[in-house]
Amino acid sequence: MNIGLTGGIATGKSTVSSMLIRKGALLVDADVIAREVMLPGHPVLAEVAAYFGQDVIQADGQLDRKKLSEIIFNDDKKRLALNGITHPAIRHEIRKQMADYEAAYPDRLVVVDIPLLYESELQLLFEKVMVVYVPREKQLRRLVDRDEITEERAEARLNSQMDIEQKKNMADYVIDNSGTLAETSQQVDELWNRLYGL
Repeated sequence: MNIGLTGGIATGKSTVSSMLIRKGALLVDADVIAREVMLPGHPVLAEVAAYFGQDVIQADGQLDRKKLSEIIFNDDKKRLALNGITHPAIRHEIRKQMADYEAAYPDRLVVVDIPLLYESELQLLFEKVMVVYVPREKQLRRLVDRDEITEERAEARLNSQMDIEQKKNMADYVIDNSGTLAETSQQVDELWNRLYGL
């Protein structure tokens, strides 16, 4: 069985995926894959540099993530261009890892953490989709505190994603992460029991 796990910036996807791993799930992490395709020597990074210019590459050959983020968060056209370069390679690797896990461990739950699952229209890859939810105001506060940025910059980041309420309404399963860690854990336990008929 597989589940696509998503949410929004600062909703707590990593917290929930860690809880699922502790229960025995296997994780495919799109953010890890996205970082891997941006490593020096990878053809995707070369394509990004060709499109955005060498300014986004540091002296050591690594991607300057901060510089690239500033470019794409303020320019929808450039963000779409970046997605067009990176997403095919990321999707290919996600599918490969899912298939490998499902072949090797047919009885284990495979959780695929994809922050932009709905925005990238990837829901059809999965049997079910789980959204980690917090209300937008709490999401904004957490993002400001976590990344030490202004409210204005946090708002711009939130606005670059689908609204969290919309994601919540589209989900098969919702984990509300706006309360305590114990409350989130209890919801994960209940969902796990439902999935495994316990």
